[in-house]
Amino acid sequence: MAYDHFVAICDPPLYMVTMSRNLCMELVSFCYLSATVCSVIHLCLALQIPSYRSNVINYFFCDLPPLLCLACSDVTVNPLMLYIVATFNDIITSVIILISHLFILITILRMRSSEGRCKAFSTCASHLTAIIVLQGTILFIYCWPHTDKKNIDTDKVATVFHTVVIPMLNPLIYSLRNKDMKEALRKLVSSKIFS
Repeated sequence: MAYDHFVAICDPPLYMVTMSRNLCMELVSFCYLSATVCSVIHLCLALQIPSYRSNVINYFFCDLPPLLCLACSDVTVNPLMLYIVATFNDIITSVIILISHLFILITILRMRSSEGRCKAFSTCASHLTAIIVLQGTILFIYCWPHTDKKNIDTDKVATVFHTVVIPMLNPLIYSLRNKDMKEALRKLVSSKIFS
């Protein structure tokens, strides 16, 4: 999406040529391929753990950090790999997104039309807001050193935020660009305040 916004705002006449179907397929394929490679790394390491204390995970889904807390053997490599892979992915993703948005910001500031500037800025602001919230929770959950088991309860809250709250917020964040949605929200807020 960051590259799509970059091309749409920085080079609109060539958008249809640049964002071809093949390029979109390549970008999506690369995302799925990199996610699969990361998952296979963690799966292979988790399968090498000989035994676990319990078959009950104190979590609401099977995630790697709480699974590693149940291991009976030494699993120092697993959290280290989790930290390295997650941090690398999160930093690379964030840098790509921030660089594309920096170019977008430069292009927006060069625009002469204030209406075009507002439209471009609102498109990018909603995407950047969603990305910052998502990347922030990923950094907190996977890229933070876990030294004790007390962090599991904090991670549960962050994971609920990451898996439930953010996907529920995304439609709201992106729909606030719509004039009808803004007007409906304004009416809702004003009716609640004055009632």
